[in-house]
This record gives sequence, structure tokens and C-alpha cells, in this order.
Amino acid sequence: MRVVLQRVTRASVEVNEKVIGKIKNGLVVLLGIHDEDNMKELDWMVNKIIGLRIFEDENGKMNHSLIDIEGDLLIISQFTLYGNCEKGRRPGFTDAARPEKAIPMYEEFINKCRGLGVHVETGEFGADMKVDLLNDGPVTLIIDSPTRLRS
Repeated sequence: MRVVLQRVTRASVEVNEKVIGKIKNGLVVLLGIHDEDNMKELDWMVNKIIGLRIFEDENGKMNHSLIDIEGDLLIISQFTLYGNCEKGRRPGFTDAARPEKAIPMYEEFINKCRGLGVHVETGEFGADMKVDLLNDGPVTLIIDSPTRLRS
């Protein structure tokens, strides 16, 4: 599992010129699901994102988590995070999970975040989405699940 995480002061996603998800202070999660990912990796990633201390405290230090600041999540499915650009000029996406696997995992990821008390907005799986955000900091992190780190 691979995530591009951006700390934002606002973000929205639209499909067919209609806003379908909108948050204020929080995180945008671009979520890529690998063909070999499982629930253990999903749980690890959810807990990592929710508990990551990347929001500033009263002294300007990154000491607060999403839960601490009562922030929001905007979760966007992003199979292109597994685009392989090593050969040729067109990325290959064979490592990305197929929709029959990725959709249930994407939905479970969302449900687990909500189950931890986080307000979650989403994009639409497989849709042509336009994401608008104001990156705060800027703070942008790339997180791979431990299994992907070992590969």
C-alpha cells in the first residue's frame, strides 16, 4: 500500500464539475493499493495516518495528530501511485490492484478511518476526478506499507 499524504487547510474533489467531497483542516490521502496488499497492511496504514504527528502545537512543533486537532480526511483512490516508469515512455500499472480487489479495500480503508472517529470525505473510485487543495506547510509525505518497503 502506498499513500501520498498532504496536510491541507482546505481540499475538495469534483467529478463531472460537481464537488463530491470537501474538507477543511486535515489531510488529503492519495491511496494506492498494490496487487499483493492485505488487511494487515491496510490496518497498519490507517493507524499510521491517523496517529502521525504532523500538525503543529502551540510552539510550532509537529506534535499533534489528526485526532488531536479533530481534523478531516479526504481520501482519493490513486492506482497511478503504482505506475512503473522504468521502461519505455508509458507507465505500466501491473502492480496496482485490479478493481475487484481494490474497491473493497478502498471502502474498508474509509470505514476503518470513520470507525476511529475521523470525519472522512472521498472521491469516486475509477472516476476522472479534479482535486483542489491548499497544502499547509507545505507538508507532503510518501508512505509505503512495511511489506512494500521490503520488496
